[in-house]
Amino acid sequence: MPEPEIRELRYFRAVAEELNITRAAERLGIAQPPLSRAVRQLERRLGVALFDRGGPRLALTRAGTTLAEEAAVVLDALDAAVRRTRRAGLPRDVLVVTAKPGIATELLREVGGRARAEPDAPELRVVVSGFGEQADLVRTGRADAAIAGCFHGHGLDTEPLATEPRVAALAEGHALAGRDVLQAADLAAEPAPRWGGSPVLDRAFWLGHPDRPTDGPVVRDTAQLLEVVALGQAVALVPASLAVRNVRPDVVYRPVRDAAPYRTLALWPAGSRSPGIAWFVRTARDVAAALTAGSTREGARWAG
Repeated sequence: MPEPEIRELRYFRAVAEELNITRAAERLGIAQPPLSRAVRQLERRLGVALFDRGGPRLALTRAGTTLAEEAAVVLDALDAAVRRTRRAGLPRDVLVVTAKPGIATELLREVGGRARAEPDAPELRVVVSGFGEQADLVRTGRADAAIAGCFHGHGLDTEPLATEPRVAALAEGHALAGRDVLQAADLAAEPAPRWGGSPVLDRAFWLGHPDRPTDGPVVRDTAQLLEVVALGQAVALVPASLAVRNVRPDVVYRPVRDAAPYRTLALWPAGSRSPGIAWFVRTARDVAAALTAGSTREGARWAG
């Protein structure tokens, strides 16, 4: 039979991610019967079962899991190609860049200032994004480049920009708050906040003790994170720059001697030859070096 159509792959992806025909149909804005027929048609084209329909809920087969991974690459690449092609048709070189609030957006502000001062620099359009969203925005072409922390997955090149310690954020009255320096093992029994939507690899990094995770409340931004810490619902490992920017009487920060550091990276599509992206990465590296040199003393405070 003919090869799968892009429409069928999009339908399959929605069902594979939702594992529920009703929710997938609502997400796609179509009725359930044509969605079910499209998935069955795709299975006939490929000659394999993509879903196990015999259990209490829909589940991917081994073949379905493989297609879900491969289809994501294809669909993301297609979406990115369409969006970047449209931007390439603009009269001026426009670069969409993204970062989450914090040290990353501080870097973007400085890079944007340099772009406005250089006649040959691209026009930067900044998108402020949430935790863990930067890599997907670049992969799908909604952004051309990003400044981000840890990420997982495929299709991106990276350039290290800055490294800083991570510190424990604790409620003001927490038993560990009386210690000057902590070890990661000290946090092993503490509930840790769960970043909404973050993959397993990222959760392991943020927990600091992936072998013995004790999950706390789900959070989606820094404000939520610090509130659950202040209420004693969780202990969080956070970048030292976050501690510097968020001094408050009900939260204390303590160095964690053996916690893996937080790294800030520039991300862009793998193999890109865009002069605008090359300018952005080069400038972000220069700006980060200048900012790091100016904050060395503050960072040493958290070295433990």
